[in-house]
Amino acid sequence: MRGRRLTLAELRHAVPRTAATTVTTAEEAVAGIIAGVRSRGFAALAELAEKFDGVAQSHPRVPAAALQDALETLDPGVRAALEESIARATAFASAQRPADVDYPIADGAVVSQHWIPVRRVGLYVPGGLAAYPSSVIMNVVPALAAGVGSVALASPPQKEFGGLPDLTVLAAAALLGIEEVYAMGGAQAIAAFAYGVPAGTSARGDGAALEPVDVVTGPGNIFVATAKRLVKGVVGIDSEAGATEIAVLADHTANPVFVAADLISQAEHDPNAASVLVTTSPALADAVDRELAAQVAGTGHRERVQTALSGPQSGVVLVDDLAQGVAVCNAYAAEHLEVLTKDAAAVAAQITNAGAIFVGDYSPVSLGDYCAGSNHVLPTSGTAAFSSGLNVTTFLRAVQVINYDKAALRQVAGHVVALARAEGLPAHGDAVSVRFA
Repeated sequence: MRGRRLTLAELRHAVPRTAATTVTTAEEAVAGIIAGVRSRGFAALAELAEKFDGVAQSHPRVPAAALQDALETLDPGVRAALEESIARATAFASAQRPADVDYPIADGAVVSQHWIPVRRVGLYVPGGLAAYPSSVIMNVVPALAAGVGSVALASPPQKEFGGLPDLTVLAAAALLGIEEVYAMGGAQAIAAFAYGVPAGTSARGDGAALEPVDVVTGPGNIFVATAKRLVKGVVGIDSEAGATEIAVLADHTANPVFVAADLISQAEHDPNAASVLVTTSPALADAVDRELAAQVAGTGHRERVQTALSGPQSGVVLVDDLAQGVAVCNAYAAEHLEVLTKDAAAVAAQITNAGAIFVGDYSPVSLGDYCAGSNHVLPTSGTAAFSSGLNVTTFLRAVQVINYDKAALRQVAGHVVALARAEGLPAHGDAVSVRFA
């Protein structure tokens, strides 16, 4: 983009993105899955588990004994890491809860705003190409900090674990005291949470009902993100967290070894993952290309990484200066944005659109994935321009309370009547006037 000054609309069109046809195809498939779960309940879930996960299933509820066994057999090192992640996430989530406000707007008139948790939430933890016990923490901790009373969790069944979700995922749920866990994956899990599943719809005609939730959260692939979009309005959602993405804003001072490693770290999630470098330095871009060639050759998921890095959603964007680089990043609105420049904190302060911003050489995205204390469930596909990452307020509603006495109402009665008449709604004014007749 050197030598070009594009409008915001032109920038949004120019930056690397997943092909739109993929989204359209996913929407058609997901709509069918949702309809099947709504009409046929657990029987549909069992068929989908066999089709997509290769497991036979009569009811997806994970037995309590399986949760306890997973925790008891958890590797001590992994348990210590999960406990540290839980502690840091809990500390930050607890600090996020907003204070209630009771404001005396006039004598005898108090207007309040009270934060009230939703009744029940459904939390999704992906498990397709990898297991994500860290996502258990990222979903559960803010819900508990918000005071949600009923928490259900879903993660895809795994053939290698006899149809249960990944055992480390189950152990993380047990560590957090979550007892209602389901072996359900993909769009079908989102549908089951949104609409609920009646009892007696399994192949054997038994099994307890899955009660519908008020809010569904959690990351996932494009099918999960599409399902969340389609059920939005039936339930609340956090964001459309589809295939992961990283953008790195870097200048000539950036270390190409770090940049390449961070681009690869997100590319290993998914063949559709996006890795984008925005830089003022052609020399850095060339150095990162060389580092990518060397590091990809030795990474554990080489084929997946190569597919992601070579897709239309990934690439290098050359800019004239950091001001243009900031404009590109704000247009892209990355899920994860790393700033690896001189005076990185000052540059990061100019970013307005990003799910999370990672500042400097020693704040890589991987830190945020596990142990920073921040949340890794973040908006993707440009939705960071208008939505937030998962946090305590995702599970809270701001309820306003109005409490006026007679004298306070009398003080504004004339204004209410005047505005009601101006809007052609005289009964609104009458509802006030009758109190003083």
